[in-house]
Amino acid sequence: SLQMNLNTWEHTVNGSNVEEFILLGFPGTWHFRISLVVVFALTYSLTVIGNASIIALVWTNSNIHTPMYFFLCNLSFLEIWYTTGVVPKAIGVMLGTSQTISFSVCIFQLFFLLSLGSTECFLLSVMAYDRYLAICYPLRYSSLMNSVLSARLALSSWLGGFLSISLLAFLTSRLTFCGPDVINHFLCDVDSCLALSCSDTWPVELATFLVSIIVVVASCVLTLVSYVYIISSILRIQSAHGRKKAFSTCSAHLSVVTIWYGSTMFLYVKPSAQNSLDLNKLVNTFNTVVTPLLNPFIYTLRNKEVKQALGRAFWK
Repeated sequence: SLQMNLNTWEHTVNGSNVEEFILLGFPGTWHFRISLVVVFALTYSLTVIGNASIIALVWTNSNIHTPMYFFLCNLSFLEIWYTTGVVPKAIGVMLGTSQTISFSVCIFQLFFLLSLGSTECFLLSVMAYDRYLAICYPLRYSSLMNSVLSARLALSSWLGGFLSISLLAFLTSRLTFCGPDVINHFLCDVDSCLALSCSDTWPVELATFLVSIIVVVASCVLTLVSYVYIISSILRIQSAHGRKKAFSTCSAHLSVVTIWYGSTMFLYVKPSAQNSLDLNKLVNTFNTVVTPLLNPFIYTLRNKEVKQALGRAFWK
């Protein structure tokens, strides 16, 4: 142990730190990895097509140029980039053609993915607030949630998402890595970097926890508060048809919120990075590959206006 610490100190002093990592991906037989490549590629294609279709449908149908669908377009645009930041590299890792990643690119991927994830948390909160205004104040909705406010809320979500991760990414970039250089993942995340670092990781763990509380927990609480008011307002509606119609306008968003926050809290809302890296890898797969695919289909199935626009586009 003493010799290992002396070697670590010597590597650090001499500046011979690890400058690139090897992504392990999903170890297994060649046929297993090829099967995963096919699944990842198919999922990625459907994700891009589905989210791009929603953006195109909203853009070309003036009758759904409302704040709700403006926020939905922002979410779809985010999902395209979120999965693009993961899947192409993951496929290269599983094929064995692109298993190495430089330290700078690793930090950039970490920053990019966490920033988009934080932006999604803020966007989901904004969308919940939009549904709160639409259901609890239907007569004043158009004046309360106008185009200027919706644009400001969307811009604030993007800026807040990227700014909130800046300090965490900076602290992670200051970590020292003396070896080993193998990351048990198909992407660079905070837990993997902390597991390989030979320097003091306490500042990064603290920053990760605080950012998680501020971004994930706070946005989740705001979303839940909005839905408490939404559900109480829906229950006060006299007619069953009215209650069904009101609930249908927010059921898709509620489904996405449940899926997203469940997996995100498991990954990041914790006092330390001691969770199983294999388990984190599985949850990250769901969060970065499966969820972006589910979102457009959930909104398509649950939103009458999107289905009608999709039907008109199909028959054209």
